Amino acid sequence: MEHPTAMSLALPAPPRNGPLLVGFSGGLDSSVLLHHLAALPALRARGLRALHVHHGLHPEADAWAAHCQTVCAGLGVPLQVVRVAVDPGCGLGREGAARAARHAAFLQALQDDEILVLAHHRDDQAETFLLRALRGSGVDGLVAMRAWRPYAHGWLWRPLLELPRAALAAYARAAGLRWLDDPANADPSFDRNFLRRQVLPLLHQRWPQAAANLARSAALAAQAADLLDADDAALLAGMRLAPDTLNADALRTLAPARRARVLRHWIAALGLPPLPGPALARIERELLDAPRDANPRIDWHGARLQRWRDRLHAGPLRAPLPADWHADWDGRAPLALPTGDVLHLHGSAGFDAPLRVHARRGGERIRLPGRTHSHALKHVLQAAGLPPWRRERLPLLSAADGTLLAAGDGILAAPLADWLRTCNARLQWAAPG
Repeated sequence: MEHPTAMSLALPAPPRNGPLLVGFSGGLDSSVLLHHLAALPALRARGLRALHVHHGLHPEADAWAAHCQTVCAGLGVPLQVVRVAVDPGCGLGREGAARAARHAAFLQALQDDEILVLAHHRDDQAETFLLRALRGSGVDGLVAMRAWRPYAHGWLWRPLLELPRAALAAYARAAGLRWLDDPANADPSFDRNFLRRQVLPLLHQRWPQAAANLARSAALAAQAADLLDADDAALLAGMRLAPDTLNADALRTLAPARRARVLRHWIAALGLPPLPGPALARIERELLDAPRDANPRIDWHGARLQRWRDRLHAGPLRAPLPADWHADWDGRAPLALPTGDVLHLHGSAGFDAPLRVHARRGGERIRLPGRTHSHALKHVLQAAGLPPWRRERLPLLSAADGTLLAAGDGILAAPLADWLRTCNARLQWAAPG
């Protein structure tokens, strides 16, 4: 292949500086994208490389990878070939499973502040908009694909999103490019192919600007979603008691539709799996309307949302500290607990004598600083407002004679509090991550 010339597609510049990683399948779209980017010295100077995902789903997959190697060698662009295992039984279907495997490869390959560049164009955007609409998506789903967004440790850029596929085909012919045709793209059993080959041609016969108008609707949905997101973020900031805890009474004052958006925004910000649709109705019914002294919870996909008093807490599902677990700890090194939490002693080489770390068993009593008698730990925890999601994992520290010295790092018995103060030391009970 000839070295690229400065043939222009009138693409926008990347919104920020950084090296580029091009997702290169070898098909028409990504061939045009890579050829065009390789023709721009300023982008080459930033760092330009390509990644080909070898799905192994077609007998010609090895030949396709070899073709991509040849193209990149001719352009002087480094290529990384990543083989992935596609699991068609994962519940996403063959097409969805391949897409998930591909994005997993992108996530792993992308370096800090690197820009992943994908070749989606205006026709792809129209197809995605239609698919989302047919699945009953709201405004957030109808955004379809964004031209620029944060992605893993870097960014995702789709510079061709304003161009029709016909423009890419014209560029490819003019540049004398060779590209691959995946037979799977002609299989009408895939929803996207059905839209591309049967539905959209009919729409274009009646409405020649159908693809452009559908893509424009996606852009308008993006504008609306951005405005709604800004309002959601402002409301969320006002009711957050901690990153993973909301004021349930404040949340209840919102209209149901806005409440659902704020909840989704919050869950996404925590990096938890999206709330399934039925969960929102359960939150209204079982959590927000629950009596103040109840402790209801909803679990989904390894995550948990629970209500306690006026607080709503969300986080990954985590096992409680086993009731029969215990360990001796001298404080010289951090102690990893079965829950994934860790105990640290800061400011001292270690305790004067090892302490016993164990779970609550009930009936414990503790003598707090400034008190002459002990109190039931249960009542102390209630007075301290320690929520149930922390009580379940609460480690207790006891002396050799069984005297309770600490519950976590916030409730200290007088002897341990005095020792820590004298040694200018500090106890820390830290969650994973």
